[in-house]
Amino acid sequence: MLAYGVEAVSGVTRNAREAVRSHVLLLVVAAVTVGGESVRTPAFAGEGEFTTGSSDDVIRYINERLQQGWADNDVTASDVSEDTEWIRRVYLDVVGHIPSADDVAAFVKDKDKSKRSKLIDELIDSEDYYRNRATIWTNLCIGRRTPRRVSRTGMERFFREAFARNRPWDEVVVDIVTGEGHFEENGQVNYLLAQMQNADDMVQVTARTTRLFLGMQIQCTQCHKHPFNDWKQDQFWQFNSFFRQMGKIDHREYNPETGRMVDTFSEVVWRNFEGPVFFEKRSGLMQVAYPQYFGKDVDPSGETDRRRELARLMTATEDGPPMIAKAYVNRLWGHFFGYGFTKTLDDLGPHSPESHPELFQRLAEKFVGSGYDSKQLIRWICNSEAYNLTSRYGRKNRIDNPAAGEMPLFSHMYVKSMEAEQLYDSLIVATSAHAAGRSNWEEAQRQRERWMQQFVIAFDTDENDEATTFNGTIPQALMMMNSELIDNAVNAERGSHLHTVLSGPGRDAAKIQKLYLTVLSRPPDRVESSRLNRILGTYGANQKLMAYQDLFWALLNSNEFIFVH
Repeated sequence: MLAYGVEAVSGVTRNAREAVRSHVLLLVVAAVTVGGESVRTPAFAGEGEFTTGSSDDVIRYINERLQQGWADNDVTASDVSEDTEWIRRVYLDVVGHIPSADDVAAFVKDKDKSKRSKLIDELIDSEDYYRNRATIWTNLCIGRRTPRRVSRTGMERFFREAFARNRPWDEVVVDIVTGEGHFEENGQVNYLLAQMQNADDMVQVTARTTRLFLGMQIQCTQCHKHPFNDWKQDQFWQFNSFFRQMGKIDHREYNPETGRMVDTFSEVVWRNFEGPVFFEKRSGLMQVAYPQYFGKDVDPSGETDRRRELARLMTATEDGPPMIAKAYVNRLWGHFFGYGFTKTLDDLGPHSPESHPELFQRLAEKFVGSGYDSKQLIRWICNSEAYNLTSRYGRKNRIDNPAAGEMPLFSHMYVKSMEAEQLYDSLIVATSAHAAGRSNWEEAQRQRERWMQQFVIAFDTDENDEATTFNGTIPQALMMMNSELIDNAVNAERGSHLHTVLSGPGRDAAKIQKLYLTVLSRPPDRVESSRLNRILGTYGANQKLMAYQDLFWALLNSNEFIFVH
């Protein structure tokens, strides 16, 4: 199945149109069901079994609770995924890109039954891991379109250091909430600066902080009581009052060459504020709100550092695992499985029932007990039985379909769309397109930034929300079919992956297998190989290069490539 129809190619170049015709011929080869009930018999699949190599009680508890859910719902879980399916998934989820063909081949040949657990440990200790986590959290904190007077470099540096050192998550949150100073020297302040673009009433930072770090959607209660849950209007302004001692200074200096004042840096500073904040009810009646955290009052005098008090209360554990732990566990579970324990990842509370409340509570408790260890939480999730299942489902677990509004049972892996960064970085791994032709590192970075903007959909909300989905729109389809990046990928110039494959040893079958491993992290099966040999035979003797370019292009534009499954 194609990610988009052939009719979407109007206006592309002649070469691209020729490739599209070849793509249609290859449809029966490159098409794949990611998820669903179809079953393929891979030519190179691995053993389809695994062991965590661990007696960790948390992993056992995850497995037991999910298995109980399957039994209660008369569901039979899918089979364990093949090695080729699993390694692609864990690479995309942990380090943000597909594995290389050599990594796939080596993993499949490895007979160690604990190899999956060992690979998880290798990946979370890699540089790509903390770069990927830094990208994810930078996007969550400041967006992909960097706001004015915000340093993306500073924000990314802060998160890279945090994840590289595996700093406890509660410490990271405290630094972000209480940050002050220069936007590059203290990179965490860029989160606050990004929320201080339009007004000084701190509405945006209140809404984003409660949603991102506490898993609470109270943004609409700034104007009225929430219609679907117990959040009240005064609660929003109680949270808001914690941020009123915060201000920013934008520094400028004179540039003698241009004769103009230019921006230099911004910083977050403390400012004097005491007493209540005032807000207006829908009736027009003015009300006051003092700093209060879930019923716990804070001294509203000027001597109190309100953000420090907020951070202390956010990380307090007297009443069980705090909301920052639950919010992080739910978000990370949703990252790996496609769905969290609640219907909406960042909407926790009694109004939002959890699919597995005991498991959710236990994971939050253990996460706190581990010292807010992000790597340990990832080990628990990725070593669980559920994460190692295939995305294919059968008649006995077809009802496990959260996309239809059902509670997730996690009896098979759910198919996810790649994020823009995953897609771009996977293209680079698969094609070496950034190294083909005359591209250098700086040009590659500019290309990456241009690529990202094709995916960003901005929403005019109090939080400047964004979405980045690959949904097969015509502009996105044209970009995948005929962009500079794809053109570099299939041009077979020296330095490109296609050139390396074609100039290497081996017959056509070996080269075809290498391209499949490169793009889809698996070899072609027998049916695909047979059809490919027949189709490639229709190309003339002097068209062999075009045949491989068409095949490579078709694989890169297949659904199997652009989905995480």
